[in-house]
Amino acid sequence: MLLGLIALVCLLLFILWRIDSPRVDRMRMALADAMMPTLEWTAQPLARVTTMVQDFQSYVRVYEQNEELRRELQAMQGWRETAQQLEQRNARLRALNNVRLSPQSTYITGEIMADAGGPFSRSGLLNIGSRNGVTDGSAALDGLGLVGRVSGVGDATSRVIFLTDINSRVPVTLQPSGQRAIVTGDNTGTPRIDFVEAPERVQPGDRVITSGDGLVLPPDILVGQVIVAANGQMRLRLAADYQRLRFVRVLNYRPPEVISRPGGLIVEEPYYFDEEPE
Repeated sequence: MLLGLIALVCLLLFILWRIDSPRVDRMRMALADAMMPTLEWTAQPLARVTTMVQDFQSYVRVYEQNEELRRELQAMQGWRETAQQLEQRNARLRALNNVRLSPQSTYITGEIMADAGGPFSRSGLLNIGSRNGVTDGSAALDGLGLVGRVSGVGDATSRVIFLTDINSRVPVTLQPSGQRAIVTGDNTGTPRIDFVEAPERVQPGDRVITSGDGLVLPPDILVGQVIVAANGQMRLRLAADYQRLRFVRVLNYRPPEVISRPGGLIVEEPYYFDEEPE
């Protein structure tokens, strides 16, 4: 009955609005004047809700565009780093002849499942282990730079200690000055750069790459850029994006063979005694 009554009222209003008569027109205007305050009172909340919905949709579009720009910027930084490495390698190859390049390191990609806990406060647990070729001390990278190194390997899992951990120590080279240093984690987002021989030759924005000292991590892996804190301490702006870190690549690096003795390159020829003299 209620639906029927509402339909009847709507039909009567429709017929009333369609009648072309001066008397009916005055009646329509009087009805509109009587209902206008009520319509304004109900229209204001609706207008506010509509404005809020439009603002929220605009915010969502801006957020999506911002995320897209972040992804494009990260991809462009990766291409920029690749171009710089290729340019440096090309310059070295032009200056040399008969160059034999080092074999490329193989890698396997794993997913960070959870915080590994244990003695390290900044670490992650991977779903790959020794059965996948992961070895202790292997370098872990994201799409752009070094994340950390493997510290602890199981059969199907492994633990990665991040560069920001207080127990992390990584030997690096500062370019273009060529200074050797150590990146020391201190549980902050910007690790320290310690033991620089000539700090006056280092400028903010210099690239930081692995040096390969110790034959644990491969050389020439991007780590980040040099920044200077307010107290004058040199720190590292990490190239890896820890905020969106989910998948990492673990390198299977084989260091070059080390010659331990001076005669390692000399093959001793057998000595034949002559016949005894008569």
